[in-house]
Amino acid sequence: MPPVTTATVGAVTTAEHDPLARLLAERACERLVVDYTHLVDFGEAARIADLFTDDGVWEGPGLVMSGRAEILAGFGRRQEVTRRVSRHVCTNVAIDVISGDEAVGRAYLVNFRHDRRAGDDPAAPAPAGLPKYVGEYHDRFVRTADGWRFAIRRFDVQFLRG
Repeated sequence: MPPVTTATVGAVTTAEHDPLARLLAERACERLVVDYTHLVDFGEAARIADLFTDDGVWEGPGLVMSGRAEILAGFGRRQEVTRRVSRHVCTNVAIDVISGDEAVGRAYLVNFRHDRRAGDDPAAPAPAGLPKYVGEYHDRFVRTADGWRFAIRRFDVQFLRG
């Protein structure tokens, strides 16, 4: 699937919108990107489903979760992996506002991950090393009655630790 950009949705440019409204929409979508990482990294992954529309889609290598119920179930399973320490570092976040109710975004992800063994001190820092993977998110956001939400979040892996 090609990256989601303003060109692929045939939309108007952000310059045609009210600058303040555009900035507020961009900031709301950026906040979703940040909230997503905090929820998965701090033991509340199941709440990620709340960041999606009811018919939202999460896509990653070999996995598609369609609808909020599937996303809740999928990230609920991740939340149960309590031995895992992770940090999802998102950077180069770019949001393009398409209209008052739609935006697209891209962000790089560097993921550090370590699964503790039984007996490891949970308060001790996890061993440092190479990232587990590096890739990019391609997002489509929509404004709902509850605010901005992910309609589609796709993750593509570019580098994978061997």
